[in-house]
Amino acid sequence: MDPISKILNEAQTIAVVGLSSNPARPSYGVAQYLQRSGYRIIPVNPNERQVLGEDAYPDLLSVPYAIDIVDIFRRPEYVPEIVQQAIAKGAKVVWMQPGTENYDAADLAQAAGLKAVAGMCLRVQHKHATV
Repeated sequence: MDPISKILNEAQTIAVVGLSSNPARPSYGVAQYLQRSGYRIIPVNPNERQVLGEDAYPDLLSVPYAIDIVDIFRRPEYVPEIVQQAIAKGAKVVWMQPGTENYDAADLAQAAGLKAVAGMCLRVQHKHATV
């Protein structure tokens, strides 16, 4: 099994950092698809109270659940802090959506034992994976 399929098969909970309640935003469409595909979605956005029927949290450290994948929809300059929180939270994977890539942060995640995926859309990869 390829590494992406392995990640997607093992994951159950995906924290979507930067998830917006605006259906026109890419984060909403990706999270909605993943939720409909059977994953538990945790919105992480200090400007939201609820998205897709799930309570939103201001940051990863506020999430009271274990996280498998941290799916990032924030500009690259914000990614290092998100990765540091993902490490502290014990997440297994940080996933940087296209346009959010920060390779120094990816190196930091990998040095801490997390898998890092950069520049690939989680929804697109799920559609092509053997899940």
